[in-house]
Amino acid sequence: MSKTVRIAAAVIVAVLCLLFFVNPAGRLNRDSRLIAVDAPFDMPSLVVPSFAHRIIDIRDHGAAPDANTPNTAAFAGAIAACEKAGGGRVVVPAGTWLTGPIHLKSDVNLHLQTGAEIIFSTDLDDYLPPVFTRYEGKECYNYSPLVYANNCTNIAVTGPGKLNGRAKRWWRFNRSSATRLYEMARENVPVKDRVFGTEADGLRPSFLQTINCRNVLLEGFTITDGPMWTIHPVYCENVIVQNITLHTHGPNGDGVNPDSCKNVLVENCRFDTSDDGMGIKSGMDHDGRRVGRPCENIVVRNCTFGLGAGCDGVLSIGSDMSGDVRNVYIHDCTFDKTVRALRIKSKRGRGGIVENIFVENITVGRVGGDALLLNMFYASDPTSPLGEHAPIFRNIHIKNLTCEHTRQAIKIAGLPDSPVRNVTLENIKITAEKGLTCKNAAGLLLKNVEITPEQAPVIDLENTCDVHITNSACPAPVELFLKLTGPKTKNIRLTENNLKNAKTKVQKDTSVPANALIHE
Repeated sequence: MSKTVRIAAAVIVAVLCLLFFVNPAGRLNRDSRLIAVDAPFDMPSLVVPSFAHRIIDIRDHGAAPDANTPNTAAFAGAIAACEKAGGGRVVVPAGTWLTGPIHLKSDVNLHLQTGAEIIFSTDLDDYLPPVFTRYEGKECYNYSPLVYANNCTNIAVTGPGKLNGRAKRWWRFNRSSATRLYEMARENVPVKDRVFGTEADGLRPSFLQTINCRNVLLEGFTITDGPMWTIHPVYCENVIVQNITLHTHGPNGDGVNPDSCKNVLVENCRFDTSDDGMGIKSGMDHDGRRVGRPCENIVVRNCTFGLGAGCDGVLSIGSDMSGDVRNVYIHDCTFDKTVRALRIKSKRGRGGIVENIFVENITVGRVGGDALLLNMFYASDPTSPLGEHAPIFRNIHIKNLTCEHTRQAIKIAGLPDSPVRNVTLENIKITAEKGLTCKNAAGLLLKNVEITPEQAPVIDLENTCDVHITNSACPAPVELFLKLTGPKTKNIRLTENNLKNAKTKVQKDTSVPANALIHE
């Protein structure tokens, strides 16, 4: 072989290798970009999934837009053909398309064009055989979610169209199967044997679930009325949810629930939900600890919550958080017409750590319950004895929050053996029927806090230590500003506050140590 031939061959091999390593499936003409995330913790820029410039129309696989013809096989055929060809866009044109579950595959973007509406079958047998899933923090096999992906890389659902779950039939399911699953998980029944999938013994599936997936994009569409949790990524990494509108009015109609996921961005979304707008999860009790996968690096920004009435909560962390939740940043969001605004919830026996939570630039309108709730007594008996697996809440920072009116401004309820630790409240302005109550906490900073309650006191601390209240004020006349109770209450400092509207500044119970208030 001549030198010239050898050089030419080497160049060809080098080019082919470059194409393989940069684009291992040989898919050319792909665009990729990054979304920067400025968070108070280390979080990488997110990779926006990119796809080959290939279009496959579901009509070419026999789909008919008459709202009556089942198109399940057509969707499956188009997605399989797209994956086999090297990926691209599966297009759903304008029209009403009836289908059973849609199972995504790697490198496929399901794109809903303007005027496209996918309506899902109400025949529950269409969602069999059971698939691997996580139901309320416990692994099992159950009816397929309406849109499902398992072990996929580089997937998307995009476009201005609509997904309509038509899920009223699912809503009739009772909770007996959920109780049975809980018992199976507690008794260490192998996951392969936790099989559900009949109307008499089944669980309501999530609407759109990606599980064990990487590089997920959900963008632009409207989604309505699923069986329960609406958008539910599980064990996923690099997830982007943006410009979605959610109208979910059924039981457990949560909007977006990242579950044991890493590097998630939810932005510019609109939530009209019957339950939590967002719920950040990591597994429940024994099964959550067995899996042991935290939910971490979660950013929520520029979202509107509470478009309709009846939303239970805007954004919740827990109560299934046994695998830990950390590094959550929520900012520049608007909340209104909800029962609660922000809450972190758990109970004894759940275990898990919630830490490094940052919330800022939040506008809350009128809510029926609490503007902020940190609760370790969620759905539990407050007299339950001390035991193992007490949850841990720590390093929680709320800044620049206003609330027009709520029943209670702020409630913090830790456990005697696991106090809520290191909470910062800065630039807070709330009008409420009741002020701030804090029980079993250690390390509380209130800076520039103005709470206007209808009944005294403004702040009620019980068995809480290491508290600094500074640059805060009573905006309106009130009988009592600060009430102290409990023998563990100590190291309470008040500095540079404007308390001229408080008839009484501080009231101490006889159980409080004499030197609890060290500076006033």
